[in-house]
Amino acid sequence: MARTSAGRSSLSRAVDLLDAFDSGSVYLTATELAARAGSPVSTTHRLLGELTALGLVERSPDRTYRIGARIWEWSARSPGAAGLRAAALPHLQKVHHAVRQHAQIGILVGQDVLFIERLTAPDAVVNYSVIGQRLPALASSSGLVQLAWLPEAEQEAAIAGGVRHYTPLTVTEPDRIRHRLAEIRRAGYVANDGFIHTAARGIAVPLRGHQDDVLGALSVIVPNDAAPVRPYVSLLQNAAAAIARDYAALTRGRLA
Repeated sequence: MARTSAGRSSLSRAVDLLDAFDSGSVYLTATELAARAGSPVSTTHRLLGELTALGLVERSPDRTYRIGARIWEWSARSPGAAGLRAAALPHLQKVHHAVRQHAQIGILVGQDVLFIERLTAPDAVVNYSVIGQRLPALASSSGLVQLAWLPEAEQEAAIAGGVRHYTPLTVTEPDRIRHRLAEIRRAGYVANDGFIHTAARGIAVPLRGHQDDVLGALSVIVPNDAAPVRPYVSLLQNAAAAIARDYAALTRGRLA
């Protein structure tokens, strides 16, 4: 693999350019991409030419760039996130129909949770999650319910990374986070009341694979009111069990 003058590979720098896009900035100029990626403008132009030729980015008439459709093609072939989404979607739709708020699927990526599917309603409570976007795992119900089943060393790495106060209700103190993760593991679910927005409550359960490993999280975002949590938890746990069954069949090639 060719190396740049700074000793980093061209592939590494190309990935930095792709990472520079986010849900709030889907169209970026070469100059903006260079600034976000910390890459020289000349190197950025060269890499963008190669990425465009490969279909990994697309150039618009106004000279801005966007993520290319070929990346979507690759992700659609993945047995991981794409397979989980395919198995989950019918059951996610039922959950969404029942709560008439937000229902979503998130997977853990490092110390963040990445949302791979989300269903919502026009008059639903505020929700900061967006498909293809990440939130800090320690602040998100979808993240916490997955962190709870990680080895202690990985939990400690996430805790050491810290999390900012989104609201006065966000739990940020290391000892309280540890206690909360242990509590989530015992209960089998999490309910975050006002962690990211005071008006919203996130409730999540783990999605499990063939060997009871945690593949992701199924969650709802509902109003942070006095409604009991247990009916939501039961709804999510029943859906999670059905998703696990269909995911197992899908990955074994037996889903009808």
